[in-house]
Amino acid sequence: MSDPFFTPISGFDLPRFAGVPTFMRLPHVEFDHPRFSDVQIGLIGAPWDGGTTNRPGPRHGPRQVRDMSTMIRAQNGATGVRPFEAANCADLGDVAPNPADLMDSLQRMERFYARVKAAGIRPLTAGGDHLCTLPILRALAKDAALGMVHFDSHTDLYHSYFGGTMYTHGTPFRRAVEEGLLDPLRVVMIGIRGTAYDNEDRDFAESVGIRVIPIEDFHQRGVADVMAEAREITGSGDTYVSYDIDFVDPAFAPGTGTPEIGGPNSFQAIDVVRHLKGVNIVGADLVEVSPPFDASGATAYLGASIMFELLCMMTA
Repeated sequence: MSDPFFTPISGFDLPRFAGVPTFMRLPHVEFDHPRFSDVQIGLIGAPWDGGTTNRPGPRHGPRQVRDMSTMIRAQNGATGVRPFEAANCADLGDVAPNPADLMDSLQRMERFYARVKAAGIRPLTAGGDHLCTLPILRALAKDAALGMVHFDSHTDLYHSYFGGTMYTHGTPFRRAVEEGLLDPLRVVMIGIRGTAYDNEDRDFAESVGIRVIPIEDFHQRGVADVMAEAREITGSGDTYVSYDIDFVDPAFAPGTGTPEIGGPNSFQAIDVVRHLKGVNIVGADLVEVSPPFDASGATAYLGASIMFELLCMMTA
């Protein structure tokens, strides 16, 4: 039986445009809250885009995703999963970054997620740019390397930018492999496409055994076949899921800093997550929603919907 404290506010009780927004209308539970130790899955905002190299704005993503997530209801209409009854879920608030200091922000995020992990809580994060994933992995993979399912139009495996800058949203998974946070043989990257600087990222992936599935293969093979391979690659071990909203075609998700044409539609965007059933997900994120490029909130609503699908898979 679900705990009434962790039951989201229903639209039947309070209109969705009213009240203080939290992720999916869940209770707001911070570290010093008396019910913190009862939380099993924590929804977290990481409002930081210090790793962005082109169009900034993802620092505003968590706030807009929170607002749009008030439209989420109790039950998954396709799968029947009722995640808020399957686990105690709460909004743990935001990591407090230092917008003037990239390295300090990385350390702040790692400390935050280390406390979440120590409490036995699995994090589901709204970013922020994709560099936010690195400190999360540093906290979650302290004991052993993780597998990863990565939805994106970019590999984020570059060595450095601008002659030696090691920490950008294009480098987090290169660092994660180098630091032993990810087991490259249990990493799959899906939807990669667009023009490229060179082959450096693909060459690195091949050299360490990361499986890269280009968008051409995704469209030719279909969701079910691609995701069956993804489940085989990750196996039964602990796995992280990182979902960049620019995986989705910009016709459906224009609110992001580095869009690439030719991606999945909005149904495929959630269908790939439904095919994660059986994956041992220890944490997940949805990153790179940039409200300045989609004031309508449609991209943020898609992001919130993807987070709900991830939550369903984390509780299934």
